[in-house]
Amino acid sequence: MINLNLTAATRIGLNLLALLGIAVALYLGESIFVPLTIAVLLAAILWPVAQWLNRRRIPWSISCMLAVGILIIVFGVITLGFVLSVPKMLQGLPRPNDYTAQLQYYEQFRKQVIRVSPVEVESVFPEDAERSRLFIYVRDSINSPFMTNLLLKLGGYLKNWIIEFVLIMFILLFLLMEGRMLTQRIVEIFGPSQEAQDKALAALDKMVKSVRTYLVWRTVVNVGLGLVLGVVYQSAGLEHPWTWALLAVVLCYIPYIGTILAGMPPVLDAFVNLSPWYALGILIFYIVIVTFEGYFIVPWVMGRGMDLNATTVMLACLFWDLVWGTPGLFLAMPLMAALKAVCESVPGWGPFANLMGTDEAPAPIQTSPKGPSPSENGEKTLLIDPERTAVMDNSVPDRTALMDEPGSIGKAGTGGA
Repeated sequence: MINLNLTAATRIGLNLLALLGIAVALYLGESIFVPLTIAVLLAAILWPVAQWLNRRRIPWSISCMLAVGILIIVFGVITLGFVLSVPKMLQGLPRPNDYTAQLQYYEQFRKQVIRVSPVEVESVFPEDAERSRLFIYVRDSINSPFMTNLLLKLGGYLKNWIIEFVLIMFILLFLLMEGRMLTQRIVEIFGPSQEAQDKALAALDKMVKSVRTYLVWRTVVNVGLGLVLGVVYQSAGLEHPWTWALLAVVLCYIPYIGTILAGMPPVLDAFVNLSPWYALGILIFYIVIVTFEGYFIVPWVMGRGMDLNATTVMLACLFWDLVWGTPGLFLAMPLMAALKAVCESVPGWGPFANLMGTDEAPAPIQTSPKGPSPSENGEKTLLIDPERTAVMDNSVPDRTALMDEPGSIGKAGTGGA
């Protein structure tokens, strides 16, 4: 055996090269890793649903199909809502061959700008629309093949989304049906040692529960936020209230960036179709509601264990956007929640979990007691963090009990064999 005495700088360099290699592999394998990652995250959510159906004496395979069917219905409703809203929004815009309607739209927008602008706007929005560069640019864009190409691109995105969705659903179904077997195979990768496998299973279980907690409660909060916004937008008289509410439900999965983007269309809608003061009121209400949701509702329902500091969140969004583009923005938070759970479970990785968290006080340093360890005396010791309720015996590990724990990733019910 070759004994390599590596310096600290060499080890850091090798770790950085390994991280770079992983990032390049994720980037090149986007077509494989993105559907697989989405399917794994959805499997974490649907696993309790399939278990609940299986306990009602429904065969495991049928339970998995029913759980996937429920998800297909939900995504179908969301996709249908967007598909129906796009033509409706386009109908509200002036037609390319209707010059009179375009002038009226310009005049209406110009009047709203004059009402709130503290400076003269004649240079940007002159009374004669033909002297406005903005009006000419928008008119030429509408009359040119730009709109046709835009609609073709939207149709292409919809087609790709349907193909990806079908692929993800098949992967998800297989993951649910073979969940227990796959869990055992993953645990066996960490070696034949019973203790190592128990630690790996505990870390995997904690990671899945963290991701499930985030996704389920994030979805519940987003739906509640969308309902509140839709009711307020409808009461205010916006042209497309529920379209903007549905857009907020989807975009709020992206931290910070998605929240900002979701608030812009309703403000513009109120500015053009109602008045600048309505737009100001919508903006203030939106800021208040998302601030209350972010600082009170989310920490209350998810707990402090799911907190990630703003620096970690922004860096994660930048990294996953660079690697996977738009899907990476939606997957950034659940992936970071899973990574934090792994760091909390693996001995020696606690500082990395603290680095991603929001706790100001550092974690206490654990020191090994002198004398014989509790495991040598046959006593029970925690293989994972003290907050975990499951306690495993080092002398006689009970892996079956952990895998069959309610809500655990390893249980597939009576029909899972």
